[in-house]
Amino acid sequence: MPVSMRLKAPVVLPCDAACSVLRDAVVDIDEAGRIVHCGPIADAPALPAGAQVRELTGILLPGLINTHAHTPMMPLRGLGGDLPLMRWLTEAVWPAEGRMVPRDSYDGMLLGSIEMLRAGVTTSVEMFFHGEHMVEAVLDTGGRVLLTPGIINAPGLERLGSWQDLTNHTTRWIDADGLRFGPADRVELGYGPHSAYTLTPEIIAEVAQLSRDRGALMHIHVAEGLQEDIAVRAEHGSVPQLLEKIGALGGRVLAAHAVHLSDTDLDIFRRHDVAVAHCPNSNAKLASGTARLLDMRAGNLRVGLGTDGPASNDDLDIWDEARQAALFARLGADDAAALTAPQALLMATREGAQAIGRPDLGALEAGRWADVVHVDVDSPAFPLGTSAPDVQLLSNLVWSSAASQVTEVWVAGELVVSGHEPTRVDRGKAQAEVRRIAERISG
Repeated sequence: MPVSMRLKAPVVLPCDAACSVLRDAVVDIDEAGRIVHCGPIADAPALPAGAQVRELTGILLPGLINTHAHTPMMPLRGLGGDLPLMRWLTEAVWPAEGRMVPRDSYDGMLLGSIEMLRAGVTTSVEMFFHGEHMVEAVLDTGGRVLLTPGIINAPGLERLGSWQDLTNHTTRWIDADGLRFGPADRVELGYGPHSAYTLTPEIIAEVAQLSRDRGALMHIHVAEGLQEDIAVRAEHGSVPQLLEKIGALGGRVLAAHAVHLSDTDLDIFRRHDVAVAHCPNSNAKLASGTARLLDMRAGNLRVGLGTDGPASNDDLDIWDEARQAALFARLGADDAAALTAPQALLMATREGAQAIGRPDLGALEAGRWADVVHVDVDSPAFPLGTSAPDVQLLSNLVWSSAASQVTEVWVAGELVVSGHEPTRVDRGKAQAEVRRIAERISG
């Protein structure tokens, strides 16, 4: 398909495996919203007549991937902010979620999608409820979502239906609409069994089989905090050992958090190619612990970055997760090079896409979707602008830059953020709706 638009910038970061820095480069996009070419302008093919050219002044890179979120929790920000994980869930979050109505999932997801897009996060993996409303919100903002509707059996959430009701709903939805649908495959569906402490082994095994039968992602919380899995560890040794024992591994499995893993657990994940969503900020805020990121990477596990929900982080900024992941890794290893700026950037992009099984995302390469982010360098974060040497430029981007430096975002070649504001929806109106929900829940 011929090129319909060319984005040109002084620096393009394709986020290939080498984390190359391309100077005076372009990204060519076809009418379907896929990348046709990415490389230096000197090597670019001739443009067909009528192709649009957009000249930009900063850095172009692929959209960031949030591999674990509960974005409709936007109205719950600040609830139980000083409680440990299990008390936070049982005393603050689950009771508040029990007061949410289905349409709240739309309004929370809408504002959260706006927040992510303004930060250059174009794709999020979501586990929550009332998924049709969530999909509607993402399609309205123009973002991208891998939705794994939550399957849970927890006090206060009975109104959502039984685990069978929740599971059957997802199965019927996948069988009706397929795994991916919407403009430019903006929506993918999977299964979201919450955890081994809210579901029985038999339930998890059944959901895992449904996921494998359909090639769908199974997204599950694993070993987030020591207090949650006491019974599982006493009977089975660990959650990974339980999952292996019941045959729940072997398909597309994404383990959220995976903080408290032994060497045996890491071996299990390696054997079954289980991916991990690493959420350093949420784990730190809830004092859940620090995941063994360097050991996971040394064992060639697929690891992406996640924010967790906006009530446990409390933001949806993957730039911040990249910095925190690198800081914790360096402190843990007593090594300032344990996780470099290029490695942190790749975790937020290319490796995040690998973790969720989406080779069509996470890099500016021919054939992938044109999810592209423009970062402005007219900022104290970039003292030399784009003229900085490659190493310093990447360091400025990862360590000094911020979500506020993202000025334009394209998803499948469509401009969804311009001048740091969404192009399709009203941010002020979205904020007002979430404020009303928060007032109702707190009242």
